[in-house]
Amino acid sequence: MGTSFLKRQFAKPLGTWTLVAVATFAGLCCCLFVLYLHSPIRGLPYRDSFGHGSANGWEAFDGTWEVVGGNILNNSDERGAKLVTGSRYWRNYAFSADVMLLGQNGDAGLIVRANDEEEGVDAYDGYYAGLRTMDQSLVLGRAGYGWQEFRPTPMPGGIHAFTWYHLTATVHDCSITAQAKALATGEEASIQVKDANCIPSGRIGLRSYSAGGEWRNILVHSVGRPKYGFLSHFNSLFQWASVFDTHDTAKSGVRSILTPPDLYYRNKPTDAMLPAGAADLRSTTQSIRSLRLVSQTKPVSATVRGVVTLTRPALYVQDATGGVFVAAKSASHLKLGDEIEVTGQVHLREFSTNLTDASVRLLWTGEPIIPVSVTPDQAATGAFDALLIEVQGILISKKTGPTKAVVLHLDAGDQSFEAELNPDPGSFLSQRLQDGSLLRLRGICVVNPAYTHNRVPFVLLLRSSEDIHVLAGPSWWNMRHIISLAVAALALLLIAQFFYLRVIHWRMHAVMAERERLAHEMHDTIAQSFAGIAFQLEAIRNGLPEENQAAHQQLDLAREMVQHSHEEARRSIAMLRPESLTSAGILSALSSCAHRMVEGSVVEIEATSTGDPCEIPLRVKDTFFRIGQEAIANAVRHAKPTRLSLRLEYGRSSVQLEIEDNGIGFTPDPGHPGFGILGMRKRAENIAANLDIASTPGYGTQIIVRAAIPSRRTWTIWLDQFWHRAGGGAL
Repeated sequence: MGTSFLKRQFAKPLGTWTLVAVATFAGLCCCLFVLYLHSPIRGLPYRDSFGHGSANGWEAFDGTWEVVGGNILNNSDERGAKLVTGSRYWRNYAFSADVMLLGQNGDAGLIVRANDEEEGVDAYDGYYAGLRTMDQSLVLGRAGYGWQEFRPTPMPGGIHAFTWYHLTATVHDCSITAQAKALATGEEASIQVKDANCIPSGRIGLRSYSAGGEWRNILVHSVGRPKYGFLSHFNSLFQWASVFDTHDTAKSGVRSILTPPDLYYRNKPTDAMLPAGAADLRSTTQSIRSLRLVSQTKPVSATVRGVVTLTRPALYVQDATGGVFVAAKSASHLKLGDEIEVTGQVHLREFSTNLTDASVRLLWTGEPIIPVSVTPDQAATGAFDALLIEVQGILISKKTGPTKAVVLHLDAGDQSFEAELNPDPGSFLSQRLQDGSLLRLRGICVVNPAYTHNRVPFVLLLRSSEDIHVLAGPSWWNMRHIISLAVAALALLLIAQFFYLRVIHWRMHAVMAERERLAHEMHDTIAQSFAGIAFQLEAIRNGLPEENQAAHQQLDLAREMVQHSHEEARRSIAMLRPESLTSAGILSALSSCAHRMVEGSVVEIEATSTGDPCEIPLRVKDTFFRIGQEAIANAVRHAKPTRLSLRLEYGRSSVQLEIEDNGIGFTPDPGHPGFGILGMRKRAENIAANLDIASTPGYGTQIIVRAAIPSRRTWTIWLDQFWHRAGGGAL
């Protein structure tokens, strides 16, 4: 009873209030999900995964970023290199990290509430807190595709390169606080400002300017209220700044920013700015190309000066004459673009020179040099060994090497080469590099067998994923896509064939149903009318006097004609309604039809079947039955046989029906076949069957019809079996 009640309840249409409740609940769920995505604390607290060698979730804008020893480094002196992560909806939080500058005349620090980040100097909306060596101070400012700096705070003890500082940037509503502490000495400095028109929320990031930097122990946690009590002893240093003065230029629409950072330390070092003794370098050093002239009969030491073009996995230096590999005594915090002095033992190789057991002296920081654009064929000659070059090639494959470096295999015409890239914090390779893409690569060309493994003529050592530029994606017309397209086309063709067979199946069922209806109509009308006419004629004859012989003869003739017509009608009804065709098969249906036709005569009916019976499509069944009916009827009416043979033969991919009699036969006339033969040939053509008629006067007639059927191992039979089990019947 309870089950019936529930069924009745669920069978009722939903009421208006039920629909309103469901819609309200769905809307509430959507609102909660949106609120969760926009939550200012989702993902907090946050700790970096650099200790595991991973930088997933960080997005680079300029710079050469890499994870080394659990720290994240930018080995480039590019202006405004940024690495950003987090949620754009983070609002009130504290961002802390240990920061080290990797050169003089630059700064490095933290970005908070960052939005709309792009490549370029100050190309983002947000706040920046950092340490600057130019004026030895802690700086805090706002970037908006320009720069507005609040009053900096001098750092006690100064800012020194290759020294760790703990830096914290805290944002709460429109209050922004920066605090720095020297981990070696414990000296501190801080800045606190209030921006009335502040940026409400944004992501976090790391930024260096013209000096490179290294970061570790990154932590972000939410704050409920500003905690400034620990800054009370710095109150005399606090200078509350008003909102910086910006305005949109009426003509250009470009925001005008006061005190741009380009006013600071952006010039090339002059001789007056060099370290002591650096002005005499030109007289004590030699060019890199001249090292090829050094005699190898005894160890020779040499000093060269050049620009750092690669720091990992090896140190390469280049001047205007060539490049050299440097095996330094100790690791140095060098960056791309640094100009250095190297002194070491000279070892000549086939195409270049190595300096081993070398001592390195940093002269000054500078900009990375521009690579030389060459073709892969030129690079394969070895003339550009140890030089920074730019080449193009088509990516064939990529893999991970033993040192977890990404190895790219490329082709350029008949020339193959490889490019090697150290693990990169971005997801550039996994997301954008596809086999078949046309790439432009920048890196150090090396022909050393330690890198080439004698597989390719040269290997390109890439500095970062920024050295990979996708010029064009892979061609769509590759072998994999062509095969996929062919498979899809074949699948569509098979599906179309399946539905075509189903349509034919449904049409045949409709034809059979219509024939069944016509047979019932004829039985209920024509056949019963003939029976009534015969009864009336019999009654009339019985009512006439016996002496009226002429009338009796005419009535007997009429009654015989009616009986003959009745028999023809019954035969036509039997042909329209072959109930035994689907239940007993073709052979049984034809045998029953033949026995009905020869009932009362001496004609012997013989029916045999050979081969393994299999499922025959309904169209073939119906056609065989109609041709067999016509052949049996022709034999009974015209051939006067005493024996009629019916044979059905099953083959592996075909079925054959043979009707043979021992009647009087006839002479076939190909030019003027009879109406019955034309009908049989037309039916055979409709199912692509072969019809053969052989007859000789006095020796009987043989009619053979052969049709192809699907193999039982083909997909159509499996589909038919599934359809049959599902209740749809079989073809």
